[in-house]
Amino acid sequence: MPIMIFAIFGVLLLVVFGVTMLGVSIVERQRQKKVVGMLNTLQGKSIVKAAAKKTSIERALPSDSQIERLAAKLKPMTAVQSFIQQSGLQWTSAQFMGMTLGCALGGAILSLYLAKIVPLSTRMPLFALAASVIPFAILRFQASRRMAAFEEQFPDALDFLARSMKAGNAFSVSLEMLGKESQDPLGMEVRRVYSEQNLGSSLDDSLRNLCSRVPLLDVRFFVSSVLLQKDTGGNLSEILSNLAYIIRERFKLKGMVKAVSASGRMTAWVLIGLPIGLAVGLSFLAPGYLDALVNDPEGKLIIIFVCVAQVIGYFVMRKIINIRV
Repeated sequence: MPIMIFAIFGVLLLVVFGVTMLGVSIVERQRQKKVVGMLNTLQGKSIVKAAAKKTSIERALPSDSQIERLAAKLKPMTAVQSFIQQSGLQWTSAQFMGMTLGCALGGAILSLYLAKIVPLSTRMPLFALAASVIPFAILRFQASRRMAAFEEQFPDALDFLARSMKAGNAFSVSLEMLGKESQDPLGMEVRRVYSEQNLGSSLDDSLRNLCSRVPLLDVRFFVSSVLLQKDTGGNLSEILSNLAYIIRERFKLKGMVKAVSASGRMTAWVLIGLPIGLAVGLSFLAPGYLDALVNDPEGKLIIIFVCVAQVIGYFVMRKIINIRV
């Protein structure tokens, strides 16, 4: 009976929290639409206040929510904000915290019905901790996927800029054309750079903001080349063409390394997933088979040692198979 009461209370709390976060999200989106519309009307005008020189449209958006202010003060949320920008998802800090808490609560409720061979006092925090990582894992996956797509589009974009400047267009005009012609995510980021310049930001600040939003080595080379050519002079179109060639050659080498290390990655996943799958399978097929190991004090130490060894082995194998090119 207490378990059912706890489960009902948790579900109700999750529903109320979700409805509240949905209301906050709707209000914030309405504010964002108004501010973005106001900022878009300023594009192309010569008189721009110094306050508009910050970085991007997103930084100019209001954040009156108390949860947003609290999240901004937390150091880990700085990394989360960076991943949100890289992923392109329309999440806020408050929404991320709400999803994390909701997943943790869902994991705690799920622990009441799964893995009963482990004591409730142990499995509930473990399930809650594991489930709370889901929003951050989704964010990391989406960010890495978007950065990979950007990196794949980047050599063609450099060739486009080089050809446009050889045809006699200025660099800013070439950026505008690239933003209109390119697909997302590269087109979105280029349009941000061009819009920031229209709002009064200098080319140096706009390109440095691009580096912060897209933390790729190729983008750093591109920004360094443009800023260096701006200060010292030189043939920027030829520099960009050579940079595009180098990036394509690096892609070829990266593909060769990935093909060679495929067997190592598969071995790592099998070695990591085999003990976990075996334990889960035995808990369903033979529920009492692992009771002696779980209830014995030395057996608990063995389980802890195995879990720690699995984590260490994962990071060691990841270090071996992840070859940076």
